[in-house]
Order: sequence, then structure tokens, then C-alpha cells
Amino acid sequence: MKHFISIQDAPDLDALIAKAMLYKENPNIDREKGKYKTLGLLFFNSSLRTRLSTEIAANNLGMQVIGFSNQQAWNFEFMEGAVMDQQNAEHIKEAAGVLSRYVDILGVRSFPELVDRAWDYSEPVLSGFQKNLTIPLVNLESATLHPLQSLADLMTIRELQQTKKPKVVLSWAPHPRALPQSVPNSFASCMLAAGMDLTITHPEGLELSSDFTEGATITHNQQEAFEGADFIYAKNWSSFREYGKGTSLYSDWIIDGKKMKATNDAHFMHCLPVRRNVVVADEVLDSPKSVVLQQAQNRIFTAQAVLASLLDHGK
Repeated sequence: MKHFISIQDAPDLDALIAKAMLYKENPNIDREKGKYKTLGLLFFNSSLRTRLSTEIAANNLGMQVIGFSNQQAWNFEFMEGAVMDQQNAEHIKEAAGVLSRYVDILGVRSFPELVDRAWDYSEPVLSGFQKNLTIPLVNLESATLHPLQSLADLMTIRELQQTKKPKVVLSWAPHPRALPQSVPNSFASCMLAAGMDLTITHPEGLELSSDFTEGATITHNQQEAFEGADFIYAKNWSSFREYGKGTSLYSDWIIDGKKMKATNDAHFMHCLPVRRNVVVADEVLDSPKSVVLQQAQNRIFTAQAVLASLLDHGK
């Protein structure tokens, strides 16, 4: 791989998951691969799992890691032809050029503003770096995608699935504020690329972009969606059609024990952080079928597989 911006950048998903599983068995097997190499991590938004798991993954490969946030750097200008007489002090062209000479791989994390759909879906931050970097770029979550999360989700399902094509359900769940579509977008596209039987369920008006859901079964009947499911993945997202609009309605879409009884003894999944007793009831999150910590742990090894693949490409 030259970059890892989306799941589609992985030429062979199964091979990438197999590499991640190998690293889980022996995290230090490739300790020399990243020797004398540096990973830069640039965060425009806060991060816990993504930051720590990617740093640990890089350390397992022998890489040096430098992490910094936009509060520790100049405010970047991303517009072509901008007259820079306002607050932004450095253009992405120079910033990316400098970073290309300082580090060997760069990871970037930025969230959407959830105001202008065309602007967010043009991925101004991520595409600005990709266009101007001369080194590999890793998407640590962007306005529309979170491929490192969905890769770890796929690894978790591969570890637990009992059938060749399990039924996976992505269910919208309540949240007190409007959230991005990046996690559900990536999860849907990853599950479809991996050949899963994917059902997406959500209230009317909360459809995701069809660019990511083509091939999935979509229903507004949550109970019907849960029937016979092997995996339930809960996630809130804001409206794509009425862009960025959240909702305080549909509190009855919480994932609880009663709903899980309709499944095929399904595993419960969530990317974390999760709002207890809003998104999911304690009885589900604390049950033996909850695999949210396994997902979080797998973030290390899938990130390690991605970084190793990028290092191999540069040889």
C-alpha cells in the first residue's frame, strides 16, 4: 500500500487481517522493520484509542513516534490561492512538504464540521495532506471515514465468526449530540468488501450515503433486523440527508437485553467511547457477549499490519 485512507486502499483485506493476527500472536516479530524510521501523528481532534494503539503498533515495529496536535502547531490553510491575511499562518503545501522531510509515515486525524456536507465529504484536511505529502499517509479518522477502526472490527468478527457468512447488523443508537458518519461509513464498506451479510437499521431520515451502503439490507424495523443476527454493532450518526442534524428522539432504539434475545446469541460491538444506558444498556455491555474490549485491543495489531505494509511499500 502507498497510503491507507480507506479500506479500499488494502489490496487484499484477508492478507492484511492475517498479518494483524500474526502480530497479535507475536507483537515483536518484526521489531527491526521500522528501525530508524519515524511515525508522525497529527491530531486536529482529541483521541484515546487511535493515538495509543497506533503508537504501540509503531513501537512494536521499532519505529520512533512523534505525536502532536493542532494546538502545538500553526493553524493550517487548506484553500488553493488563499490570501493568507487572517488567522491561518501556514499553508498545507509547506506544512506537508516539511513533514515529508521530517517523518517517514504521517497519520492525520480530523473531524467534520457537520455544517456543509459538500465541504466535509471533499475531505479538505485529509486530501490536502495526501496531495502535498511525498510519504505514506494514514487516516486516523477523517470527516467521512475511520478505516483503522473498521479494520479492527473486521478482525474481531473473523476471530469470532462461526459461519462463513455471518449476519452482521449495524444499528443506529441514541446519543445526546450529533455525531459524524465516519465510523458507520467505514464499517459498512468494510463489511461489504469482506463479503458479510450486512443489515443496517435506523429510524427513517437517518440514512447513510449510498456510496457506502450499496449491497446492504436496509430496514427501519430494528427488531426485525436483530432476528438471527450473529453480531450487533451499535453506533449513533447524524443525518446525511439533512446534513449534521442530530435527534433527541428515538430513545427506544437503545440496545438492551430484550432486543438481544431476538439474535442468534449475538456478540455486541461498539467502537468506544460509549454512553452507558443511552446507546446500550449495562446488561448488554457488561455481558460475556460484549466484545468491545477485544475490538479495542485489536486496534493495535491492525494498525501494526497497516504500518508494516506501508514500510514494505517504501523499500
